[in-house]
Amino acid sequence: MLLLLQIIVLCCFIIVIIALFREKSDFLYYSMVAMLVSAAATFLLSPGVSTEEVFLAVDWEVIFFLVSLFTIVAILEEQCIFQEVARRITTKFSTNTRKFFWVICLISTISAAFIEDISVAVIFVPMIISTSQKMKINPAPILLGMTICINLASTLTPFGSAQNILIANHFALSSTWFFTNLSIYFIVGTLSTLFLLDRFILKKHLGDIWIPHCEENEEPQEIEHYEDHELVILEEPIDKKIFYRNIIGLAIFFILLIFIQNILFVGLLGMLLFVFINPRFNTAGKKKPDISFYLTKVDFKLIFFFISLFVLIFSFEKAGIITLLENFVLAITPSNLFLLCVMILVITSVLSGLLDNVPVTILFIPIIEVLTEPPVAFSTIPMLIAFILGINLGGNILPQGSAADMMTLELSKRYCADDLNYKRLLKVGGLFAIYHIILGIGYLALMIFFFF
Repeated sequence: MLLLLQIIVLCCFIIVIIALFREKSDFLYYSMVAMLVSAAATFLLSPGVSTEEVFLAVDWEVIFFLVSLFTIVAILEEQCIFQEVARRITTKFSTNTRKFFWVICLISTISAAFIEDISVAVIFVPMIISTSQKMKINPAPILLGMTICINLASTLTPFGSAQNILIANHFALSSTWFFTNLSIYFIVGTLSTLFLLDRFILKKHLGDIWIPHCEENEEPQEIEHYEDHELVILEEPIDKKIFYRNIIGLAIFFILLIFIQNILFVGLLGMLLFVFINPRFNTAGKKKPDISFYLTKVDFKLIFFFISLFVLIFSFEKAGIITLLENFVLAITPSNLFLLCVMILVITSVLSGLLDNVPVTILFIPIIEVLTEPPVAFSTIPMLIAFILGINLGGNILPQGSAADMMTLELSKRYCADDLNYKRLLKVGGLFAIYHIILGIGYLALMIFFFF
């Protein structure tokens, strides 16, 4: 019976992975089918499993924090706050190519530490290409800088990516913990990456006069929507009061995240704050807070995908698959802490480059937990650093390993920036993925040598 349950659960997991690889398939549909099949099999083949256990297997604190975070992002996008930031940057630095490259890449990277990476691509790619067309410069080096550094940004905060939220919530890691242990890597990695791109790629294109590769007399194709992400290029500034009100709201929200450990409380409080400072006109013509409207703007696909994965991993545990994985890892675990951290960094990087980051994260969390508890009891901090770096850096190995990379390629194609294509992003992104992994290994060596 146990073997049959293991086969069924593994087949369900494989179906989810295949669905994530197939861009045209509805991955949410297949993940929910896999969830129901694995849950039903667990009920039938694993005695004593109750409905309450399945319900509690879902980390509802993470789920509601994600709903709150996505609602805040939806409000900011509805008010065009990020687009206004991008417009101000392009207006101020559009006369100097090198300054434009550094500023737009740094701002988009820092933005990706706080909002969904695919949203950063949607906001900044049209701005970069539009400004490059006016300046008659090739946008490809700037687009490469932005999309490569986005994955680095995910290492800076506990809410920089969905996988970070899972790790931070499970191991009770605060924003202060991330800044203390990963900010140096983020700064060195980002600045060195941009320097290398500037030196070896941007420099070669400084003398180019770029014209979009569209048919003669044809304007670049305009896009209104792409997978529920609205594309907006601002030509005129938005209302200053709205802009500064939301910037102050963001500052307050980030301060709360740093000083209050309960992400559920901060998430709900932040969501209510942004709904309050962004009222909407009701049927009577008066401005009132309207949370219902903003919730309709939230993309709940990732939320339900997370719920499906939590239930699927619960079935893994009941089928004994997690225990088998833990025993396998313990069998091959080196006795040296540095070698163990390198192994975790490399394995999670490769897997997250080939598979979706979230399933890999959920599978590895119990493994990391076992390695930090008796009788093994390795030091927790370096292993968590290796885990967080690996799970976030692998996105540059293959373009399809990062939603932001794929969005950048799609928008570059539609806006006729053909110099950035899959082959070039695969080559340059792959080289920098290797560089970031090597840099991570060096960072771990220094951390372990000096502090552990």
